[in-house]
Amino acid sequence: MTASSRDTATRRAEGYGLVLLAAFCWAGGGLLAKWLFSAAGPDTAGWPFPPLGIEVDPVVLSAARAVVSAAIALVYLAVRRRELLKVRRRDIPFLAVFGILGLAMVHFAYFKTISLTGVATAILLEYLAPVIVLVFSVTLLGERFTFALPSAVTLSVAGCALMVGALGPGGLVVPREGLFWGLASAVFFAGYSLMGKYASGKFAPWTLLTYGLGFASVFWLIVLGGPGEVIALLSDWRAAIAVLALAVVSTLIPFGAFLTALTMIEATQASVTSTVEPVIAGVVAWFIFGEHLSVLQLLGGVLVVAAVLLSQASTRVPAEMPLVDPDVLGGDATGA
Repeated sequence: MTASSRDTATRRAEGYGLVLLAAFCWAGGGLLAKWLFSAAGPDTAGWPFPPLGIEVDPVVLSAARAVVSAAIALVYLAVRRRELLKVRRRDIPFLAVFGILGLAMVHFAYFKTISLTGVATAILLEYLAPVIVLVFSVTLLGERFTFALPSAVTLSVAGCALMVGALGPGGLVVPREGLFWGLASAVFFAGYSLMGKYASGKFAPWTLLTYGLGFASVFWLIVLGGPGEVIALLSDWRAAIAVLALAVVSTLIPFGAFLTALTMIEATQASVTSTVEPVIAGVVAWFIFGEHLSVLQLLGGVLVVAAVLLSQASTRVPAEMPLVDPDVLGGDATGA
């Protein structure tokens, strides 16, 4: 193996590792969002913290998450990586679309689905995204089609369905509105993945994320008619801590990691790998909350892992393929 091939293999391994990090963080964020939406009752039995006991609007939570995330990212870049804040005027429209459709609506649709159904259903519906990503990546982004790709996507979707109990006894009962927003979250997450891949050679990951969160914040503040409701939510110290955790643990770290991964691996492979989220959530619930996994759930976990391994084998990047320009990444391949 040549040095160039080893470098390519190392970057691909780093890409998969970053997606796994993102999935781990998103799993925790989903559980935290469910806690915010839950009133006192049996749904929160066994949780380490009592519910807030207040009603949290998914729109307000999405806005607060975006505002806090954008503020943290902006301060970090202004202090440590100011050069990453420089963008061309002609790039602003794309960054605005990415922020509104790729971040604001992903957050809202996912939170809305959780509030109407539950974390498991929201995860299952959102992770139909690899199907959409596969179609568009092959037809529009030039990703090489192999039969391993649709096989990996099929295995990942089936594995998610088993993990969340959709194919078990009784299945999942999803209200029509919850189904609509769940499918919408899949479309928006697929759009986020595809736009992120398209922009991976044009912007540093943290540039893309910071501007995206900034435009998402502006969008939500316009929708809410000002910052009043966001300030009211953050005035409760428990809600403020929860939103801060969402901003850091389930927004800045995972979305930044995922965007960085898209500079290293294809969008389909990244979206398939991200479906390990329900597996991670199930394992965490097993160890922390004592929720034992059924045989079908264990089978689902095996299918998801198989899908990730199959996606890795589906595309071999040629050794001579140029890597992303380090200048584009601000001189740091991790985007940190």
